[in-house]
Amino acid sequence: MVDGEECAKRVAMGFGVGAALGSSIGAVYGTYGAFKYRVPGLFKIRYIGQNTVNTGLLFGVFLAAGSLLQCYR
Repeated sequence: MVDGEECAKRVAMGFGVGAALGSSIGAVYGTYGAFKYRVPGLFKIRYIGQNTVNTGLLFGVFLAAGSLLQCYR
């Protein structure tokens, strides 16, 4: 079992790693989706950005939750 400060650092690190990984996957998937579904003009940038942010946050939350669970194991 670790103290609260170290656990908070682990959770923050888990979120950061998850957000970075999720953002890169989201950017690739968003680019693929934008061209597959023929998103018009500059809406492609918005579509890719939304996918990047959403996937990054989702992965970040899951890795932060996993890190939190591992703190008290």
